[in-house]
Amino acid sequence: MTVLRSILLFALAAVAEIGGAWLVWQGVREHKGVAWIGAGVIALGLYGFVATLQPDADFGRILAAYGGVFVAGSLLWGMALDGFRPDRWDTIGAAICLLGVAIIMYAPRPT
Repeated sequence: MTVLRSILLFALAAVAEIGGAWLVWQGVREHKGVAWIGAGVIALGLYGFVATLQPDADFGRILAAYGGVFVAGSLLWGMALDGFRPDRWDTIGAAICLLGVAIIMYAPRPT
């Protein structure tokens, strides 16, 4: 159950951070205005709180592992909302990052 909770928290963190960054991007680069930017800033702040809910207590480990989730999640976000189509190298790179997440977060550790 701890691994499932951790995975769900990583997914929620990805939505908050990637979504927040995307909203800011839309507000600034696509000239959608200050409301989009403000919503993005709020989402980015929520990301910071979600990360603290991870069951592991090591900040460095959580943020390092989240980096891999961010890579894969960003590609998925781009596909879903911006029409981005990853090539095989994007896909291979994302898979390697997610393998890194699994090793960093879920490998057995001595107690």
